[in-house]
Amino acid sequence: MSISEKEFKHVAQLAKLSFSEEQVGPMNQRFAEILDMVDQLSEVETEDVPVMTHGIKLQNVMREDIPSQGIDRDLIMKNVPSHQEGMIVVPDSFDESGD
Repeated sequence: MSISEKEFKHVAQLAKLSFSEEQVGPMNQRFAEILDMVDQLSEVETEDVPVMTHGIKLQNVMREDIPSQGIDRDLIMKNVPSHQEGMIVVPDSFDESGD
């Protein structure tokens, strides 16, 4: 499958590649060879081939995400220096003075 030099230059521009005028002819020929190889893939029978999204079979090695009862809020509040209305009071992170 060959393409014109004009089409090749357009594809090269889209790919942000630049070629000198001497390089365009040989690169266009090589590009046509690559397109021919890709075109051969349409001849391969893939009807019963399972979809492969990764070259290595991956398994989830993480534990199941099972909800469980959390720690009692009253027990947590016994261990904090200061709390108010069920929330932990922490020091200001930013100086509000504007200096």
